[in-house]
Amino acid sequence: MDFLQQLLGLDRLTEVVDIGANPIDGDPPYKPMLKQGLCRVTGFEPQPEALAQLNQAKGPNERYLPYAVGDGGTHTLNVSRASGMTSLFELHSDTLAMFPFFGKAGEVLERVPVSTHALDGLSDIERLDFLKIDIQGAELSVFQHGSEKLKSAVMVQTELSFIPLYKDQPVLGDIDLELRRQGFVPHCFAAIKRWPVSPCLLNGNPRHALNQLLEADLVYMRDLRYPERFTDDMLRHLAMLAYHCYNSFDVSMRCIELLQSRGRLAPNTVAAFTKAIPPERVPRPA
Repeated sequence: MDFLQQLLGLDRLTEVVDIGANPIDGDPPYKPMLKQGLCRVTGFEPQPEALAQLNQAKGPNERYLPYAVGDGGTHTLNVSRASGMTSLFELHSDTLAMFPFFGKAGEVLERVPVSTHALDGLSDIERLDFLKIDIQGAELSVFQHGSEKLKSAVMVQTELSFIPLYKDQPVLGDIDLELRRQGFVPHCFAAIKRWPVSPCLLNGNPRHALNQLLEADLVYMRDLRYPERFTDDMLRHLAMLAYHCYNSFDVSMRCIELLQSRGRLAPNTVAAFTKAIPPERVPRPA
């Protein structure tokens, strides 16, 4: 049994929802928990090839459904040559002029009508602790039509854009305001994507970037400044996610301290947790 799971007295698995679960970007942040049997994943992926790949590799605590999640309306899915650029939005011509490498990858092969499902209307999701989402520009509509499901969530990892790759795509400020409205604050960057501005080509590599920010995966956490907004269950699962997904031992310790102060954990639990942190996982000070 995982030492933290045992320390916290967890009586259920952490519930993860992955919207846009296409596995093209490598292992998801919850992979360590999944490997240890600490979470259950419900993923959504409307692209048939990506869905088949997910189902072929899935384990006992994973299920993947063919829904496009959004605002509940009918839209056009622009299927691109590169599956990771398939979107409900069309590519922005001015952005392509600045970053021409995306032109061929984003070439639309077909346009398919698709009925989206609002997160709040999905009966497949009974609990939601952690939401990971990457759906090429449509993230904001999921948040706006998923506020009820998100009331129990303690972490959200979302892709966001600094410069919109698609027409009418919500950007960093739009997403940040909505998630703050729902009680989340930025915690850390899981990934930052920089891209070379045309016509710069260093070492013949069109991906060799300098400083220009394009996109990022940003992790939001429910605001721990207001512990009264957390149930005991929410604190326990935030501690698990922070520890296993992001090495955010300080967040886990804060959750344990709050549970300890509520009398839900033994008085020495913070000390026990501190001693159990593997030294090799502690990053060096900046």
